[in-house]
Amino acid sequence: MEISDILSEDMILADLNADSKRNLLEQLATVVADKCSLDRNAVFEAILERENLGSTGYGNGVGYPHARIEGLKKVFTMVARLHSPLDYDAVDSQGVDIIALMVSPENSGNDHLQTLAMLSRALKNQKICQKIRQAKSAHEIYVALQK
Repeated sequence: MEISDILSEDMILADLNADSKRNLLEQLATVVADKCSLDRNAVFEAILERENLGSTGYGNGVGYPHARIEGLKKVFTMVARLHSPLDYDAVDSQGVDIIALMVSPENSGNDHLQTLAMLSRALKNQKICQKIRQAKSAHEIYVALQK
């Protein structure tokens, strides 16, 4: 499985503005709901419920919000680079400026874990993260993730 199998260039947001973690998650839920024909509030609540179990800000400026969504047909991913780092309650107390969001069907155990692992492997690479932070477009972010 390659990044291109789980992420398309049109699902990359190159300069997202958010003034809080909640506002960020609301914006992401809106995109997911629009792209997947789901109820925005249901998507937001699922993401928030998972986040309330413990922050998905795992360090080095990267957050991985994820949730299982009733009615979703397949795993859906998107990547956002924030205009400026945001307090995300990350484990290292650093601001987060790269978000890899994943939502999956309720019963997608293996696909959910494999997709999350792939995103995590890519974004633990500091060179990839640096290229994402320096990218001038969604296309450049997409290319950086292919490495």
